[in-house]
Amino acid sequence: MTVLSTRPARPAQTAGTLRAPGLDWPLVLAALALVTLGTLLVWSATSTRADLTGGDPNAYLRKQLVNVAIGLVLMVAVLATDHRWVRILAPVAYVASVGGLVAVLVAGSTVNGSRSWLQLGGMSIQPSEFAKLAVVVGMALVVAERTERRWGRRVGSLEVVAMLAIAGVPAVLILLQPDLGTMLVLSATVFGVVAVAGAGSLWLCGLTLGAVVGAVAAVSMGVLKPYQVDRFLAFTNPGLDPRGAGYNTEQARIAVGNGGLFGQGLFDGSQTRSGFVPEQHTDFIFTVAGEELGLVGAGLVILLLAVVIWRALTISARAGDLFGRVAAAGIACWWGFQAFQNIGMCLGIMPVTGVPLPFVSYGGSSLFAGMLALGLLQNIHLRTTGGPGR
Repeated sequence: MTVLSTRPARPAQTAGTLRAPGLDWPLVLAALALVTLGTLLVWSATSTRADLTGGDPNAYLRKQLVNVAIGLVLMVAVLATDHRWVRILAPVAYVASVGGLVAVLVAGSTVNGSRSWLQLGGMSIQPSEFAKLAVVVGMALVVAERTERRWGRRVGSLEVVAMLAIAGVPAVLILLQPDLGTMLVLSATVFGVVAVAGAGSLWLCGLTLGAVVGAVAAVSMGVLKPYQVDRFLAFTNPGLDPRGAGYNTEQARIAVGNGGLFGQGLFDGSQTRSGFVPEQHTDFIFTVAGEELGLVGAGLVILLLAVVIWRALTISARAGDLFGRVAAAGIACWWGFQAFQNIGMCLGIMPVTGVPLPFVSYGGSSLFAGMLALGLLQNIHLRTTGGPGR
């Protein structure tokens, strides 16, 4: 006997469109909490640094608040964009990021030994930050287009080669700057994207071996600058040059150790107020959390980062299409390795390479790229779930 359901059928959904609203609120709230904490930490790290602020203790606070406002607009713009347009605009974003990296090599300014910045209308832009997202989206688009529409659904060698080609152009340009920290983050991200896309174990082993051989070749052929080599040597032996290459690591450890369990209090960190830790509002922002908020506050930062990465991986696992699955996983790999690298160098367990802490460090480029990625994750989530209760 056949039983006919009396439940009304749901209206069919048009492919590629956003359905009923329903944000991934744990992701949104964790990211916004990180941004809020980061803004306070940046304010604390710069308020007593007259050499940075020109005597205005609130200068960097206002700048960061402007960065946050622009980042939120970018996030909402990507979140609200039709999924089909996201895929259409992906090649444009990739070409623009490559163009920015080329422009840096031609007319960029050098900061801390790396030609990574463009000066545009009084604002410093770091194209390599946007290149991370562009590479993730570009690789996701290539593998999705090839497997979903043209050559079947299996990811083979041709797809892997195409993805590596997409990543290879920005990687070479970043290496020429040279920006070792971004190169390490990009390499880890590419490995994660290739793995999630379904590449075979031989490819993954080959990529790992190639990375090791490439690192050895870069050192032996003099690709790395002397100061970068010195940083690696100082990482292996911090006492080797405590006033030179090992200075950053030594002062960072002192600052974090000063915090104890509950910290010395926001705006009251002795190392922070004295300006002993270089680049404390950017690359070493975690030392401010460790000193002023203690183990509890620093642990909260790590917990919030873990929530953001967990939600990105969850969105990847639930994505209804290959593009969304690969893009979300790539973003998680990017944030995860970059956070590990940044916090690790503050604790002395990773070499100093100069990468910002996602959503926390001062800087427009890093925050803008992160908020664009956050908007893309929400876009994928909305398209997959169609809102709460679905």
